[in-house]
Parts: sequence; C-alpha cells; structure tokens
Amino acid sequence: MTTNLPIQPTINMGIVGHVDHGKTTLTKLLSGKWTDTHSEEKKRGITIKLGYTNFTISKDNSNFNVKNKGELLRRLSIVDAPGHESFMATMISGAAVMDCALLLVAANEKCPQPQTIEHLKTLEISGINNIIVIQNKIDLVTKEEALDNYKQIKEFLSTTFAKDAPIIPLSAQHGANISALLEMINEKFDDPKRDTKSTSRIHLVRSFDINKPGSSFTKLKGGVLGGSLKQGELKVGEEIEIRPGLMKKSQGQISYTPIFAKVEGLMSDKDKLDSAGPGGSIAIMTKLDPSLTKTDALVGQIAGPVGTLNEPTELLKFKPELFEKVLASTQEHTIKDIYKGEPLMMIVNSMTTVGIVSAANSKEVQVKLKKPVMAFQDDKVVIFRRFEGNKWRIIGCGSANE
Repeated sequence: MTTNLPIQPTINMGIVGHVDHGKTTLTKLLSGKWTDTHSEEKKRGITIKLGYTNFTISKDNSNFNVKNKGELLRRLSIVDAPGHESFMATMISGAAVMDCALLLVAANEKCPQPQTIEHLKTLEISGINNIIVIQNKIDLVTKEEALDNYKQIKEFLSTTFAKDAPIIPLSAQHGANISALLEMINEKFDDPKRDTKSTSRIHLVRSFDINKPGSSFTKLKGGVLGGSLKQGELKVGEEIEIRPGLMKKSQGQISYTPIFAKVEGLMSDKDKLDSAGPGGSIAIMTKLDPSLTKTDALVGQIAGPVGTLNEPTELLKFKPELFEKVLASTQEHTIKDIYKGEPLMMIVNSMTTVGIVSAANSKEVQVKLKKPVMAFQDDKVVIFRRFEGNKWRIIGCGSANE
C-alpha cells in the first residue's frame, strides 16, 4: 500500500447496466462529478455520451472511502456508459478502453432487463472478464424483495462467464454500503500489465470544442481529444497523427487524409501531466481547429506518433464468432450465418461503421465498408445485424485479420 499515488490512474473501470439503474449516480458518489453534462442528457435525464472522471480509494482504520481520509490506496478512472438501447454503440465504444467493470442491476426491477443482458454480452466479447455486480437501489425495496431480486441476479449470472462475480448490495443515492464496494474494487481489480515500450497508440473515445458560444476568436482554444493509451507513452510537445482522419469529397470521390497535431498539454481529469502512459483516461490539448473536434467528431479514430500508423482499411476481414440466439424486441431469434450481400454494422476498437458483406464463410467474413476503420491484427470486431423495426442487435464478434 502507498500514499504516493501516480497522478494518472492505473486502470479504467467501466460502469455499465440497463437505463436508469443508477450508473451516473454511482459515478457522482465515487468521484463527486456529475458526468451527464450534455444539454440533451440534462433534459432527458439519461446518459447519451461517454462520461469519464477519476476517483481515489482511501482507507481510514477499517473503513474504505473516497474522501482522501487515511491511507491513499488506488486511483482509478471511470468510464460511465449509456444504458439506453439507442446508445449501445456508444457503450461498446467505451468498452474498448475498459479494463474492468461494475455491472449495475436495480433491486426494484426484475432481473435481467434487456440492456443488462446486452451489456454483459458486450463485456464478454470485449474480453472484460473482471467484473463486480452491484445490486443498486436497495433503499427502494423491502428485505424480502431485495433477497428475491438477489436470487434473480444469481440465476441470471449462473449461465454466463460472470457466474462467480461478487454481488454487492448498494444504495448509490444514499451512499449505503460504499465501503464494502470500495474494498471489493481494491481487492478484485488488479492493475493490468501494460506495454510501455511499444510505439504509442491512443484510442479516441471523445473529442471536444471547449470554447463557449460567443467567445472572441482571439481567445479561442484548440480542440481537445479524449481517450486512453493502449500502449507506449505520450509526451507534451510530441507530434501526432490521427487516422482515418478527415473525409474529403472531390469529383464524387471520397477520400480520407490524416490529421496532424502537436500535443500542447495533457490532463488526467483536473490534473496536468508532462507525459501519459497506458491506464486511465486522458485529455489531449491541441491547436486543432475546434470545428474538427466538436460533438465527438473524432470518436473512433486512432492517434499515434507521425508515421507510425498503418493505412485505414475499407475492406474489413475478420473471423466470426456468432451467438446462438439473440433477443430482439420481444422475440428470441436463432442466429443464422452471415451471408454475402448482407448489410452489417460493426464496431472496431471504438469506431462504428457499416458495410456490405462481399465474402463470407465460417473462417472469414469480408465487408466492404462505407467508412474506413483502423484495424490491427486480432483487434476485436463487434457485429450487429438489423432486425424488425430496423433496429441493430449484437449477433457476435470477430477477430480482425490485417
């Protein structure tokens, strides 16, 4: 244990679950920060974009806390993901930078809810096997109802990879049992082994224009990139490129050119960094035209030192691993093989794209993409198929072939 913690958190912890099960409230309890800051989020009362912030676990005598009382133990980053089915693609993009996750289940609703199922599947296919299940909103039910809901959670988990995951009862609204949760996080979520020697590669999951409307052009600040390093180290002053980059149309043809920028500053939440490594989420300050970064325009792109990234691909190749069945609306569907000519939606790392299958068999699927992606060997591909009501549903995953 140490009281000299690094400024940048060492691990990214996702908070996922069905809509309105308390994810953003729990984020506020842990970090003191309300991550629903977008105007539409405030109006609708749900998370739409990824929220991220940091928190520190401390221990005072036998009690664990987030108030920096006693011995400082860990500093973690939170990725707060949307729960509504309309924003599943955003949640999956966030999974690309998660190392572990808290799965929230509301005690006052039957378990499992639709997005509880989808979020757990997403964690599994994203390789996020280290999870803690939180039975939230226990303040809204009786003891008997809480025990019945606990049995529902156990039954649901029994046929999944998370069958042995710990279940922590909690009231995020009132902070009840927070010490037990923090103790479990500290015990179960070990820091992953990191590759700090390879060339840096940054997955962008947010991008911002931080200027207020009406700001004078003489005081405008450059665009900000938000993401996490998968490998390597990034330093202030370093020149980077962003790919696939900027889309251009010329004589009816669409092409993409890389975006070049200088790292003007690095932040971990509110703390300044001279350099950043793999681990917690970071913000990268640049002098890019903020119109390029506003409203998450660069989400899904990959950044790295100039000249180190491969070319984006418009023909995605992957080995498919399909589910047996999937729930769409109120019906359960048996998943049939992917076929030539089928439209698919895919998420590669944190980039969402669509395309038409040009070749397919059990060993490899090839998809001609509408928007190119950065795909490295063995990168995870999440696959969606369109069902009734024109809604996309996850049908499996794949491993990219370069």
